[in-house]
Amino acid sequence: MTDDFVMCARLVEKNSFVAEPGPTLFLQVPSNELPSPKHAVARKDVWVKRLRKESIWGKDTRTKADRGDIVIFIHGYNNPQSIVMQRHRQLKADLAAAGWKGCVASFDWPSADMTLNYLEDRHDAKQTALQLVTDGIALLSQEQGPDCTINVHLLGHSTGAYVIREAFDDADDASLANNSWLVSQIALIGGDVSAGSLSADSSSSESLYRHCTRLTNYSNRHDSVLKLSNAKRVGMAPRVGRVGLPDDAPGNAVDIDCSDYFHQLESDPALRKKDQKAEIGTFNHSWHIGNATFAKDFCEVLKGDLDRTVVPTRKVDGAGKLWLKQA
Repeated sequence: MTDDFVMCARLVEKNSFVAEPGPTLFLQVPSNELPSPKHAVARKDVWVKRLRKESIWGKDTRTKADRGDIVIFIHGYNNPQSIVMQRHRQLKADLAAAGWKGCVASFDWPSADMTLNYLEDRHDAKQTALQLVTDGIALLSQEQGPDCTINVHLLGHSTGAYVIREAFDDADDASLANNSWLVSQIALIGGDVSAGSLSADSSSSESLYRHCTRLTNYSNRHDSVLKLSNAKRVGMAPRVGRVGLPDDAPGNAVDIDCSDYFHQLESDPALRKKDQKAEIGTFNHSWHIGNATFAKDFCEVLKGDLDRTVVPTRKVDGAGKLWLKQA
């Protein structure tokens, strides 16, 4: 098993990570261990070069340069590092089983392991969001060269969607020296941001859409964690992970409604046994990682070879809406 690459924005106290914001450490974690400050690579450029090497899977057919892909996974709230790494490693296994050849890294921001810590976690998510760009995406972008092309993709789960949106907005406000940074694909699962904030004319997501090739949102109306009456969330506007993207989302945004598939998955034991390889956390909010059909669909998103309407794990209804279907 290969080591796991983690950018950790948790504070270090007494040689351990705690659930408070801290400077980013670049970790290379053995596959049978949990993240520790002892796994920090002394120089971040060395960590990036190792990650780049791990991501390369072949040659570009046009330029003959090395080609690689990196998915950066951004977790949600109420996630101790044990759960972060469980999801990280399951995602690696899922994508490999679906035929994807790139590598996975995680951005581990300081969420706690208490279910009622939602507001504090969200504050910490906001505080550390910019580090995702400055210490991750921009750093990888600077390492691009004529001899190597690396596509960087993001997968945000739950509050991880908020981290991504705020990171992109903060990065533009900060006027980074390298303003040409770009990611290829962004995908949101169980996204805990308001649907309205992802409209084409929303100032909250203007930077998000400008700095990515495509944003794919996977929504599920059976997601009880994102219901408005959830006391842990203190009641907010309808969430994109539950109701989907707004009608006026821009052209590079794609919504995949998973409601029918999830209902079938939840009610059909045979399908659940076939498709669900692992269950980590609240099932209706976290079923994606560990699910074979989602992995196949996300794999096609990462490759980008097919139009959104002809991905085998999707169906199109009479109104042109896309639905996830059994692989």
